[in-house]
Amino acid sequence: MTTNLEIKSVPTRWIQIGFYTTSIVFNLCLIAQLLTVGVAYFNDPAWWTIHVWLVRGYSGLSFLLLGGSFIAPFSDRIRSLAVSLPVLLGLQFASIHLKSPFHLEVLHPLIGFMLLYVSSSLVHRVARTLSLTHYQTE
Repeated sequence: MTTNLEIKSVPTRWIQIGFYTTSIVFNLCLIAQLLTVGVAYFNDPAWWTIHVWLVRGYSGLSFLLLGGSFIAPFSDRIRSLAVSLPVLLGLQFASIHLKSPFHLEVLHPLIGFMLLYVSSSLVHRVARTLSLTHYQTE
C-alpha cells in the first residue's frame, strides 16, 4: 500500500521576499541600536538599557537569515553575508563580555560598524536579486 502525500511547498519567490523583509528589519534594528548608544553616551545613560535589549531582541533574526540563505536559491555572496551576521554578533558579544589583557572591548564599535555594513550590503544584494528575478519571470 502506498500513500501519495502531496506537500505544497512555499514558492521560492515568497521565501526570498520573506528573507528580504527580515534583512530589512534586522538592518533597521541595527540602526536603532546605533542611535540608542549615541543617545546613551551623549545625553541620557538610561538609553543603554534599550541598546542592550535591542541586540537581545533582534539577534535571533541573524539565524533566520542564515537558514533562509540556504533554503532559498541565493548567490554565494548573499550566503556569505548571511553567514557573517551571527559570526559578527558572536564577536560583538565576546568583545564586550570577555575580559582579557588585550582589551578586546576596543573592537566593539568597529565590529558594530562592520555589522551595519554587512547588513546593509545584504539588503541591497537581495533587493537587486529580487528585482532581477522579477524581470526574468515576466
